[in-house]
Amino acid sequence: MTTTNLAGASRKPILLAQRGLCGAALMLALALTGCATTADPRAAGDSATPTTASNPADPFESFNRSIYSFNTALDDAVLKPVATLYRDVTPAVARDGVGNFFSNLGDAWSFVNNLAQAKGEGAYYSIVRFSVNTVFGIGGLFDVASEMGLPRRPQDFGLTLGRWGVPTGPYVVLPLLGPSTVRDTAAMPVDVKGNLLGYTHDVPVRNSMAVLGLVDKRARLLQAGDMLDAVALDKYSLTRDVYLQLRGQRAPGDGLDTDDFSSDDDAGMLPPEE
Repeated sequence: MTTTNLAGASRKPILLAQRGLCGAALMLALALTGCATTADPRAAGDSATPTTASNPADPFESFNRSIYSFNTALDDAVLKPVATLYRDVTPAVARDGVGNFFSNLGDAWSFVNNLAQAKGEGAYYSIVRFSVNTVFGIGGLFDVASEMGLPRRPQDFGLTLGRWGVPTGPYVVLPLLGPSTVRDTAAMPVDVKGNLLGYTHDVPVRNSMAVLGLVDKRARLLQAGDMLDAVALDKYSLTRDVYLQLRGQRAPGDGLDTDDFSSDDDAGMLPPEE
């Protein structure tokens, strides 16, 4: 096996984790702005075995809770401290540039998925945003498109499958990657291929950028995560219910449609830092 193949394989969990954190940002934002959920009064904590009827979309709840506990412990021990240090030592303008850069890469893949979903307006906005920010935003470091009033229309291959009738399937929690469904898990390899960062030929630069993107996204969730810790009695159930609601978009009878968010350009975005 060549060195390039090894490096390519090693970066896949990082790119997948980036995708998972994007979904987490949407989850936390919606949850913290009043998404209704039933609090679990158990005193045993998130990893306890449920004593009430399980969510029918979560037939593997016991196993999922164990993976959720593992991911939470790993995040508390490694990723959260690193993200906190990054936030504290990196100027806000630099963090904004990093976030804009990776969001710009996402617009390119959103263009492909909007086309695949026959969403002409979404495809138009995505490709115009990518072009404007790449050329006039110095490779995407500045979000010129938003200043011009061009809204972001984020899509991925999991939502594309849902658009064409593929149901979400059971809820699953993946080691390291977090919340998912059977449909979204099957879509992950395609989303990895659609990430332009993966086509960078300089392997050290590519992997360093992937790590930077992961840490930056986690840093942007720090404040929301602290709020979630304070308000949720059962974070597992809250995370699951909001994730399923959001990722049910376009699946027949499976929840919200992406058009429900289209009137709000800031839908799914975390509040700006003070």
